[in-house]
Amino acid sequence: MAIYPLMLPLFAVTAVAGALVGRVAWRSAGLPGRKGALVVAPAGLLGPLITMVPLRSCTFEPGRGLADQLVGTAAFLGSAAVAIAFVTWIGRALSQPGGISNLDTKDRSGTYAGRGYVPWMLLLPSLAILLVFLYWPLLETFRLSTHLVRRGAPKEPFVCVDNYTALLGPSLEWWFVVPMGALALAFIATIATDRFDPDGLSDVGKWLRKARGGLILLSVIAAAASIFGPSYRLVFVTTMLITGGTVILGLVVGLAIAVLVSQPVRGRSIYRTLLIWPYAISPPIAGILFYVIFDPLSGMAGHMVDVLTPWQLPNYRTDPTLARIVVILASVWKTLGVTILFYIAGLQNVSRDMLDAAQLDGANAWQRFRMLVLPSLMPITFFLIVTNVAYAFFQVFGTIDYLTSGGPSGATTDAMTSIVLQSKGNVGAGAAGSLVLFAMVLAVTAWQFRVTGRRVHYGA
Repeated sequence: MAIYPLMLPLFAVTAVAGALVGRVAWRSAGLPGRKGALVVAPAGLLGPLITMVPLRSCTFEPGRGLADQLVGTAAFLGSAAVAIAFVTWIGRALSQPGGISNLDTKDRSGTYAGRGYVPWMLLLPSLAILLVFLYWPLLETFRLSTHLVRRGAPKEPFVCVDNYTALLGPSLEWWFVVPMGALALAFIATIATDRFDPDGLSDVGKWLRKARGGLILLSVIAAAASIFGPSYRLVFVTTMLITGGTVILGLVVGLAIAVLVSQPVRGRSIYRTLLIWPYAISPPIAGILFYVIFDPLSGMAGHMVDVLTPWQLPNYRTDPTLARIVVILASVWKTLGVTILFYIAGLQNVSRDMLDAAQLDGANAWQRFRMLVLPSLMPITFFLIVTNVAYAFFQVFGTIDYLTSGGPSGATTDAMTSIVLQSKGNVGAGAAGSLVLFAMVLAVTAWQFRVTGRRVHYGA
């Protein structure tokens, strides 16, 4: 690996960042800050090698374009951040009293006392499976993403980050400027409101904070979309629309049906079972079923619209909006069973005494549901959001492939479908797309844990 002049200031920045993070982390744990800086600074200095060695520092070669340098800088700083976080976590645990260092004591009690190798032997099968089927494929995917790999070709030439830069094309669009401007105004209005209402108890202050949270999410999505080029930007937007529609509509409909089937009606165990069955059907079969239902010539949906309304159902194979709606409906139907099942279980655990007490205090049915039932269901809702987002990102491809094949005009080509299509011509491009999707999933999951997770409370 060569060291180019552009890399030297970046090494200095990551080393200083590691020292500062180590100092702050150690001092927050009541430990000497200088020791933390000395422990973590090398991680900031050496962490970038995680990506720079396999990339051969090619992004910083003389003559490389701005896009290559930006991708290289992101990889440089990202790997440094991972190394700093890992060393900080391990190093602080080893340094502070009561941490991992306390495991080495004179106490001989416990099942594995004096036989520290036994837990590692028990963990070895799981670690081996993770290494073979998770970590090694991840590293191999990263290697392939830096090569031009064509099926049957004898050679795989190294192309640096060309497979990544092919997806990029930053531009300043109105749909990015407008949310950012609205977000700036919301922050200014919040600051002005806080001067007159420091405790944040006014309705205006509460509304502004909620609006600010929504604008932050919208601005982040718009910023991410503006980074990609026109071709992959459509893929990104389609992925967000299908994922958002599948998760939100699935949760709302699933909870509504769960509330209905939880009523004391005869035979409810039978139709509960029938409602759960769609989850056992594979995504491709769901795509085939909705292909038949919405077929423009003989589909049941078009026939019902013709009979019951004065309108005619458009052909989803030529209408981009309807095609996305049909894909969302098929995905919601596929995941609806497990959503209903979990919500039924959650509703059975809601305290009846709490609901009866609220009713005696004068709370109507909607107030009891909004103030008591929904907060009680937050742990289940959080779990379903995470699982349904994972389904929408990775498994909807089977439904799309059999229902629309990514059409019309790429309107239903999500990230996973794009990866499959790219891999037919260049496996390296598909590998780069899969790592971009992996980063998207990590970002969405982190946002879920930060925003939704803090509202989840377990226990009575």
